[in-house]
Amino acid sequence: MKFRAKVVDVACIDRFIRVLTTIAKMTHLCVLRITEDKMFFILNDNVCKGNIWCEVTASNFFDEFNMEGVSSDANEIYLEVTPDDLVRAAKTAQFAKSLKIKLTKKLSPCLTFFVELCSVSGHSRNVNHDVPVNVIPKRLWDDFQEPTIPDFDVSINMPSLKFLKNVVERMKNIGSYLELSANQNGDMTLKVESQMATVSTHFKSLQVQYFDDEPSVSTRNKDEMFGAKIDIKRFQTFFSGLQLNPQKIICNIVDNRLVHFLLLQEDLSLQYSMPIVQQ
Repeated sequence: MKFRAKVVDVACIDRFIRVLTTIAKMTHLCVLRITEDKMFFILNDNVCKGNIWCEVTASNFFDEFNMEGVSSDANEIYLEVTPDDLVRAAKTAQFAKSLKIKLTKKLSPCLTFFVELCSVSGHSRNVNHDVPVNVIPKRLWDDFQEPTIPDFDVSINMPSLKFLKNVVERMKNIGSYLELSANQNGDMTLKVESQMATVSTHFKSLQVQYFDDEPSVSTRNKDEMFGAKIDIKRFQTFFSGLQLNPQKIICNIVDNRLVHFLLLQEDLSLQYSMPIVQQ
C-alpha cells in the first residue's frame, strides 16, 4: 500500500488548504478515501453530524499523484484522519516551493507532509510533519460509500452566500432551530421562532433545479412549500466555515426528512446532509 502526491503551484496549495479547512470546520474526524485519480473526505453520521461527501479530482490540485491500494482488485486506500491535524501541517506550505504528501510508516501509519520552503539566502529549507492516521481494513469499506439520497421534493439554488451568512448570524440570537422551506416556484423561507418572536426571511425567484432521473413534477402544486427544521448553529457553522468559492450551492429538501446541500466548484464537489429536528 503506497501513496505519494506532489504539488508545486502556490495557488493549488492554497486551494487544497481551503478544502482541508472547510472539512475541519465541519467535523473533527473523517475518512480519507484515495483512489487512482481522486480523493474523498467522508463522514457518515446520520444522527449527530450528518453525512459529508467531498470529492476532489487529483489532477486539478496535484502535479504528481501515485497510489497503490491494498490489492490489485481493491486499488484504494481508506484512512481515518483528523482534519485539524492535516490543516496545521498543510498551512506551513502556504508560500512553499513545493508540498509532497506521502503515506509513511513511523511508530504508526502517518501522512507525512514534506514542505520545501525558500529562505532569505535563496537556499531551500525542508520542514516535515507526520500526521498519524488509522488504516481502515477492507471489510469496513462498505460503511464509507456515497450515501443514497431519496428523491427530493424540491431542489433550489441558495441565495448569495455572503447575504445568507449575515441573515443566519442575526437569526441565531433569536432561537435554536431554523425552519428551512422552499417550493417549485423558486421561493425559499428561513424562519426562526422563540417565545417572544417569530422572524422569517423570504427569498423570491431563485432558480429551481430539475434532475433527469427524478419523477415529473408537472402534477405538483408549485406553490406547495417543503421543508424541515434544523439546528441553526450547525447551519451557521457550515456556511461560515466554507473556505471555498462554489459557483453554485443547491439545497435539496425531502419534506420533514432531509436537508441536503450540494456545493459545485470547478475542481471539486461537496455534499452535506444535515441532521433534521423531528417535529
